[in-house]
Amino acid sequence: MFNRNHVTRVLMLVATLWVAATSFAQDTSIRPFRANVSDQALADLRRRIAGTRWPDKETVADGSQGAQLAKLQELMRYWGTDYDWRKAEARLNALPQFTTNIDGVEIHFIHVRSRHGNTLPVIITHGWPGSVIEQLKIIGPLTDPTAHGGSAADAFDVVIPSVPGYGFSGKPTGTGWDPDHIARAWAELMTRLGYTRYVAQGGDWGTPISSAMARQNAPGLLGIHINLPATLPPEVGAALAVGGPPPPGLTDQERSVFETLKASGMKGSLAYFTMMTARPQAVGYGTTDSPAGLAAWVLVHPGFAQWSYGADPGKSPTRDDVLDNITLYWLTNTSTSAARLYWENGARGSVIAAGPQKTSEISLPVAITVFPEDVYRPPETWARRAYRNLTYFHEVDRGGHFAAWEQPELFAAELRAAFKPLR
Repeated sequence: MFNRNHVTRVLMLVATLWVAATSFAQDTSIRPFRANVSDQALADLRRRIAGTRWPDKETVADGSQGAQLAKLQELMRYWGTDYDWRKAEARLNALPQFTTNIDGVEIHFIHVRSRHGNTLPVIITHGWPGSVIEQLKIIGPLTDPTAHGGSAADAFDVVIPSVPGYGFSGKPTGTGWDPDHIARAWAELMTRLGYTRYVAQGGDWGTPISSAMARQNAPGLLGIHINLPATLPPEVGAALAVGGPPPPGLTDQERSVFETLKASGMKGSLAYFTMMTARPQAVGYGTTDSPAGLAAWVLVHPGFAQWSYGADPGKSPTRDDVLDNITLYWLTNTSTSAARLYWENGARGSVIAAGPQKTSEISLPVAITVFPEDVYRPPETWARRAYRNLTYFHEVDRGGHFAAWEQPELFAAELRAAFKPLR
């Protein structure tokens, strides 16, 4: 026979656990966050760097085969001896950081309110292989424009979340966290912060995420600004995919962009894109156990093509900037979970293709800045074809894929100009 008291206790325990689980799933609280990495984790990183097993030297005189051995060895030497993560940690902890649970995943974000009144809130999304580290330099110019060549009327409240699976955000334990899902989570985050009108900005993965917010008509969203926009016409993408000739009817500028993509741009970009879209877990095995493997993989991104491995200390990003970012990936063990975003987006294909990204469904105002050293520099004709409500298009004279990191003052000025009509 069953013991009635025992059965009752079991049922009460099950009910308690169910209530606790339900309460956690529905918890919408916003909690302060501070980065606090253990000394043991940093000592382990240095030990692994010192024990690196190196491959043989590349057989070419450039970086076409990947990170060059001598340059990477020097970077690793610095990382393992002179680099100080505590400086990055202190820089992060000097900012208001928070976490909140959305759809079962802890979302980490920086939230800096301007001291000026009548601000325009903006949520800014990073990409791969970036993190919130790449956007720290724009916080001051956006929140305190009077100290950076702007006026009080240009002030923003700034929200910078870590994409799920990146940095201090939680790692999804199931599938479905694609750009559309992240866009809905960002809309929920802005609602929880009490914002009823705001704008969104993104580059790299931030482009499809911000674009999805616009396509979904997120409550309170007024418009978006993007760099690396999804403007590639279907016929151009099809020709590039098979290595064919340019489609008929292209202008001289369009033909030039086509030839650039065909010759090098798409090839360089698609190598890592294809691998992470197909086998993110395989990539993770090589980047999770070796700091050198992680650094070499991050540096394969074509956006780093102009980076001089810290040879010029006055050029942003600096060597420490880049190592802050790579160290964040290492300490949070997020190289695999970050790569899965490519797999989640796999059915859509390239993030610069207009059709798969459904740009024609966006009715909200769209602003675009083209940076000359980016991996893709779309002509305005393609941008206007892709976005029916393009309200701002500007080609600037400097900056690349990591524009907020490379040219923070220029980047902030672009956001002020792009969003001025929406204030």
